[in-house]
Amino acid sequence: MYKKILVALENSRADQALIPHVIELARQFKAELLLVHVADGWAARNYDRLHLAESEEMKEDRAYLERVAAELRQSGATVSIYLGMGDPPTEILKTIAREHCDLVAMTMHGHRFLADVLLGSTIRAVRHKCTVPVFLVRAK
Repeated sequence: MYKKILVALENSRADQALIPHVIELARQFKAELLLVHVADGWAARNYDRLHLAESEEMKEDRAYLERVAAELRQSGATVSIYLGMGDPPTEILKTIAREHCDLVAMTMHGHRFLADVLLGSTIRAVRHKCTVPVFLVRAK
């Protein structure tokens, strides 16, 4: 059913709630995991346009993806990584299409009212524009 699962990581403690679920999904469906984080600082948003060097944020994000990928590989999963740059929902949606992912896994935080508007914009944009199922896990 699922061959390639895009796992959107925040580079925060919230990711720890998602990882056990994606390991199990990958095992059950013999699916590949594509770990994605989108760096969205000033340097990342202007990286290509201004031909910038990688910022510390981008280097730390890439190292984080590589660390999580190594841990998942130890559990037997097939894992690749992608560090996007710019607007998180836009980069996630482009990556889903480009990489032919058939499931997206993300964490949600359960904000209320105004916080949903300010902090829940990535999930809202992805789930409204995504053409594949979205698997949401509540962050602890």
